[in-house]
Amino acid sequence: MAGRVRVREISNDEGNHLKRIVRRGSGSVVTWRRAQMVLWSAQGMNVAQIAGLAFTSEDRVRDVLHNFNADGFESLYPRYAGGRPPVFTLAQRREIKKIAKSKPAEHGLPFSRWSLAKLADFLVAKGVVDDISHEGLRELLRAENVSFQAVKTWKASADPDYAAKKARVDHLYAVADGEAAAGPGDPDVVFCVDEFGPLNLQPRPAGSGPTAAARPGIPARGRGGGGGPPTTAPAGCGTCSPPWSWAPTRCTGTSRNASGAASSSSSAATCAACTRRRCGSRSSAITSART
Repeated sequence: MAGRVRVREISNDEGNHLKRIVRRGSGSVVTWRRAQMVLWSAQGMNVAQIAGLAFTSEDRVRDVLHNFNADGFESLYPRYAGGRPPVFTLAQRREIKKIAKSKPAEHGLPFSRWSLAKLADFLVAKGVVDDISHEGLRELLRAENVSFQAVKTWKASADPDYAAKKARVDHLYAVADGEAAAGPGDPDVVFCVDEFGPLNLQPRPAGSGPTAAARPGIPARGRGGGGGPPTTAPAGCGTCSPPWSWAPTRCTGTSRNASGAASSSSSAATCAACTRRRCGSRSSAITSART
């Protein structure tokens, strides 16, 4: 028959130390509960009585007393480990993230969006992981900043090389973020430029401009009368612009003299309707600079 489990004989200093831990009420709750069990055992209580006061099992009380008898006060302080090592490697996590951000139709699946169950089954069937729970998959996607969004429409590219280009861009992003090693042909420096989508072309009101007083000769526009420059040119030679459209310039070109030979000198003919510019004949090639 096994002997009675109890704490070893403790000195007055050890007893006072236990009382200070219990009365302080600060620090780790685990340390406080263990010190209580040891102190109760030193006061003569058996394992069953201590388990009833501490609301725990008798096996737990025996473990605390055995550890204190072996290691002393060091056994009262919990020694937490670093946790379970990562189950999935970095390559597996990147592959899971890549598949979660892809469309199921790209893998030949007959549905339009992923769920945790469908994604977990596909990862196991494809051999990316041996096994993964739904909650573990949820935590992994949350750690990788991947969230499920309500799908309204899919925007697909008509480029036949879209998949290859997208894979290349994703690889360069991974190299820039340090998630993948640069391979042969990869650049040493990757520049990421913000992309800007297509403009939404809508009619915009015209901006403010000079008033009618600043542009003499242009009728003022009004809500009632309409107004605006006339659409027909005034009577003239047919090659002159309206007087309000261009600044006074000298028209240059080629004209033929009386003998029919080509001449490079500017024509001296003047339009009767437009006295502010000089123009050539109808066959002249007019080149005037707008100001």
